[in-house]
Amino acid sequence: MLTIQLLATRRIAPLAALLWLALGIGDVARSEPVMPPQIRMIDDAIEQGWHDYEISPAPEADDAIWCRRVFLDVIGRIPTLDELETFLADRDNDRRAKLVDRLLHDDRYTEEYANHWATVWANLLIGRSGGMDRRDLTDRDGMMKYLRDAFAENRPYDRMVYELVTAEGSTKPGTPGFNGAVNFLVGKVNDDKAVLAASSVSRIFLGQQVQCTQCHNHPFNDWKQQKFWEFNSFFRQTRSLRRFVDGTRDISHAELVNEDYAGEAGDPNDALVFYEMRNGLTRVAYPVFTDGTEISRSGYVDEVNRRNELGRLMLDSPQLDRMAVNRYWSMFLGYGFTKPLDDMGPHNLPTHPQLLDSLASSFRGSSYDLKELIFWITLSRPYSLASVMTSQNEIDDPSIGETPKFSRFYLRQMSAEQLYQSLVSASGASAQGTYEQQEQKRREWLRQFVVTFGTDEGDEATTFDGSIPQALMLFNGELTQRAISLKPGSFLDRLSQSGKSTRERLTRLYLAGLARQPSKREVGLAGELYRARKGNEKEMLQDMWWAILNSNEFIMQH
Repeated sequence: MLTIQLLATRRIAPLAALLWLALGIGDVARSEPVMPPQIRMIDDAIEQGWHDYEISPAPEADDAIWCRRVFLDVIGRIPTLDELETFLADRDNDRRAKLVDRLLHDDRYTEEYANHWATVWANLLIGRSGGMDRRDLTDRDGMMKYLRDAFAENRPYDRMVYELVTAEGSTKPGTPGFNGAVNFLVGKVNDDKAVLAASSVSRIFLGQQVQCTQCHNHPFNDWKQQKFWEFNSFFRQTRSLRRFVDGTRDISHAELVNEDYAGEAGDPNDALVFYEMRNGLTRVAYPVFTDGTEISRSGYVDEVNRRNELGRLMLDSPQLDRMAVNRYWSMFLGYGFTKPLDDMGPHNLPTHPQLLDSLASSFRGSSYDLKELIFWITLSRPYSLASVMTSQNEIDDPSIGETPKFSRFYLRQMSAEQLYQSLVSASGASAQGTYEQQEQKRREWLRQFVVTFGTDEGDEATTFDGSIPQALMLFNGELTQRAISLKPGSFLDRLSQSGKSTRERLTRLYLAGLARQPSKREVGLAGELYRARKGNEKEMLQDMWWAILNSNEFIMQH
């Protein structure tokens, strides 16, 4: 059994393995790891772009920076000092692949992986403020429970999409008929003829922005007004019902249900939708998918369930695969293959069309395994590059409108959620209380960083703009104070008892926060603080740790 495990973990070449077994040699040269062909496919396509533009990429990021990067992107926090040092001590050629595999598949990280991606997708599906208002039909806890369960079991992406688009049931955990997936659409189907439901589903899952064609044909978009209302017709059998607390008018929860739809002409056998063109003429629309596939015009649910049919048609659409790949690529590389990310019509050509199509085909071929997709991207060469601009790749600057060539890792801010989890976990400031109590604290903390934009989609973002409330939270908030605590058993207390010298402990402090060694100037500053603290090393380390946690470098994904 031990021999089999060694062969599996070391990935020894077959011939070398036979010699190792036959001769009893316990230390043969390790072969290069065998990587999935999709990684080479990514590298070849991106490198061809560098050749075409006559640019040279940035050097490869060192192991410590790369480790910090992949922890943030895969499970939503920076590594602890122990995790980082364990990785740096691994001398295997395939140590990076082993780390990604561990983050994706080791039971020790399942909960963090599920929580991180549930948060990412909840923000995408219902917004950071979705389900936070007591008058909102959406239940955020219900949405998060569904998504956590889905990511914990690595539910295939196509199945997850189908469930979100076709779900029926109650929004709130603990209520009869609970189905957390309904929280995606429950607040989008009742108002304004389910316009938001249609635009959200098409944009998020198919990469087709249809909201602009609700009232008129768009001059730069292949979608026309007719196509919008045809797509919208799939949601006309769906309603949200409010359920009240017994004897009161307080809303307990909501239910998403399918009901027979008589159409706007009152004939359920021919359940049509009217819409008005800009010239004042009225036209008729029936449920027709984006590729022109029509379904029954009946409004009777027992004859045709329109959302179920929509889900089926979406799963057959190559746009589902392309949009998923484009979204995940942007999450890990900073930019997608298109801009805007979720506008992928013929009018908006991708930067690397063949790579996008090939990855989309491979994603479908993997049975929509999101962990496989993440593995391909994080082990690719563009993901491994340093975040430096040189004279050899200075034209690769998407921030000024250039198309991304992915010749360097693009700097970006952590999300507020990543910052929170990094402060909680990596510094040893352990979360306290039940999951519900922890989640409530996290939501209160995050409110300081959410900016809502007044668009048709209610877009949101997290920003670190140096506002007074943000600065106070990062400087002196409870989370920061726990992170820099000197109490017995705290991170700084344990650090102060490690290593052979003050310089070594300072180096470990910088590794923990920034995944690098301190510069000469920073070492000098630490010396000045040490003297100012009259030789109290713990207090010096505390001052330096506070400065690291509040630095711009700490909040950057680099």
